[in-house]
Amino acid sequence: MKSLHENHTFELVKLPKGKRALKNKWVFRLKIDEHCSRPRYKAKLVMKGFGQKKGIDFKEIFSPMVKMSSIRFVLGLVASLNLEVEQIDVKIAFLHGDLDKEIYMEQPEGFEAKSKQLVCKLKKSLYGFKQAPRQWYNKFDSFMVDHGYAGTTSDHCVFMKRFPNGNFIILLLYVDDMLIVGHDAKKIHILKEQLSKYFAMKDLGPAKQILDMKITRDRKKEKLWLSQEMYVQKVLERFNMCNFKPICSLLTSHFKLSSKQCPSSDEERDEMKRFLMHPRLVA
Repeated sequence: MKSLHENHTFELVKLPKGKRALKNKWVFRLKIDEHCSRPRYKAKLVMKGFGQKKGIDFKEIFSPMVKMSSIRFVLGLVASLNLEVEQIDVKIAFLHGDLDKEIYMEQPEGFEAKSKQLVCKLKKSLYGFKQAPRQWYNKFDSFMVDHGYAGTTSDHCVFMKRFPNGNFIILLLYVDDMLIVGHDAKKIHILKEQLSKYFAMKDLGPAKQILDMKITRDRKKEKLWLSQEMYVQKVLERFNMCNFKPICSLLTSHFKLSSKQCPSSDEERDEMKRFLMHPRLVA
């Protein structure tokens, strides 16, 4: 609630005639990551966006996110060119977006004003809004363009700025998670300060994790590894498979292979090679 008030997210007014107030709810979450030794208790006020009507409460809702191929490619540059890679997390990212519609909602549960007849007139977007991701991206994109960064044509969430000495800075945006890559640590620090003045940011320092992928780096050997062990562990826990025994083959235990199934001619061997080199299998 403090973040909502500091961000001037809404104001209490009487509901105008012909308007309706959308409902909301509190969402609570226990977040554990490598950047914090203790679990964080998080609460979000979320709008029940399913009550919105197209053409009345919203128009466009699409918002781009950085591609996984872009993340892998840029991290490859980090390893080969020995670049700096820093990470930033945006606090209350969706609350920074400006609304393009006049929208009202009911007062949050537990924080009602004395007059329950009042409703919240929203000035900024809120979690749960159908257009919230798009409004946040538009706000961030305009900030980056104003500071001399240009988005790439192949990925609209990759922003880049070149400097006269040949150095550059690349920023990858995945909703509220950012990776900043560049030659000069001072220039990266300047960008962090500019972002912090405009948005509520949390500096996570050198990148250690992105999208549940652990980043391990050896700068002397110019190597970088990505591990999804934490993600795999979450999947196993979700489906109650943590205590299952691992196997070295994906085939079922009753499936038996025999020498008769081996290719017996050059044609059959060529056919097997073509099958194994199929693009989908290679990918």
